[in-house]
Amino acid sequence: MVEQPAFGRRLRQLRIERGLTQGALAGDGMSTGYLSRLESGARQPTERALAHLASQLGVSTEELVESTASSLARSLTIATGLGADETGELLSGALATAGGEDPLLRWQALWQVADWRRQRKEYAEQRACLDELTTLSDQLGLPELRARALAELARCLRSTGEVPAAVDTALTAHQLAKDNALAPYVMANVLLAVVSVLAEADRLPEASRHTDELLSLVEGRSDPLWAEALWTAANIRLRQGEPAAAAELLGEAVRGFDGRDNPTLWTRLRISAARLNLQTTPPDTEAAHRRVEEVQASLPLTGTPTIEQELLFLRAHLAMHTGHPTEARTLLDQLDSLDPLLPYQDRIQLDVLRNRLLLLDGARDEAVTGLRGLAEQAQNNGNMALAAEIWRLLAESLAQDTPRPAPRVGLDRTRSANRRGF
Repeated sequence: MVEQPAFGRRLRQLRIERGLTQGALAGDGMSTGYLSRLESGARQPTERALAHLASQLGVSTEELVESTASSLARSLTIATGLGADETGELLSGALATAGGEDPLLRWQALWQVADWRRQRKEYAEQRACLDELTTLSDQLGLPELRARALAELARCLRSTGEVPAAVDTALTAHQLAKDNALAPYVMANVLLAVVSVLAEADRLPEASRHTDELLSLVEGRSDPLWAEALWTAANIRLRQGEPAAAAELLGEAVRGFDGRDNPTLWTRLRISAARLNLQTTPPDTEAAHRRVEEVQASLPLTGTPTIEQELLFLRAHLAMHTGHPTEARTLLDQLDSLDPLLPYQDRIQLDVLRNRLLLLDGARDEAVTGLRGLAEQAQNNGNMALAAEIWRLLAESLAQDTPRPAPRVGLDRTRSANRRGF
């Protein structure tokens, strides 16, 4: 009997290696639904199915069902030039069946699969890859690989709201990089994680010191690392109450980064710039609207499901700032209909926006309860900056709804008379 799900993984790997869709592999002799169940491991193949698939793939039936200690080197070579999803599927399948491979090749494959999982917001699967990467780095005795894996793990933990664990992990990576005098580009990548997680923990003085260190390391560059460093530094300056400095840093990144190096980053820089426009006092809604139009125009080339959701999130906030709550509700409904891909911080901000709409609808008690719950959730997760922002909004909402007491004329006159000795 064919062993599942190993057979399904091998079948999918062979299909992807040959550049075939499920429909092309199934052909006229099999339904794509049946093929999908075979690849997922949910069905056992019949002898007739095995013969058909072997013929379609150009292999013998024996080759098709053999146990695959697949060569990671071969899979990594085939993955060159493939799209992100094809690469991720190919390498994850190869990792699942590989055995006795060169650990350095396994590290390379795990790193690519972890990044693929990150792009798909599959944080549990990404974390599993990163945990294995750190263990494998220890076995290899290479501090550079361990520092890189720990820094990426810290970002993963931050995205899921596990801020204290993210801080510990990032600081461990930083100390490792310092102790081993790792290359500047490695240290800069580590510092990107350190600054981000310290800011989420509301440890701004430490984050600011590391920001200065980060900017000095990327000075003179113009690559994605440089752009991310300026973007991160801008966020810190904004939290320190320096919106002009934040705008200058982010503006430099937007103007100086060539989108051909990383179209996704090019787009997200503009989304971030628009969000910064909405955080100034007063909000610069016209500049934010121009950025939104710029991003909207680039979606056919740079759009991903995550970017599309980030844009919807931004447009909802812009609608609130420009006095269009109905439009904001419509955009939030669109987001609710999609599989959530936004990180923890943005998901909380979306819930904050929903409660602000409840306040506008007059559902004060429900909104206050919702905001209080979100603040406590962020606080319990160690996200002190986000918690403080929500508590402030809650206090402002309560202050606006609290009626001013009517002047007590008679009592005031009595007190005035008593003070005059009457």
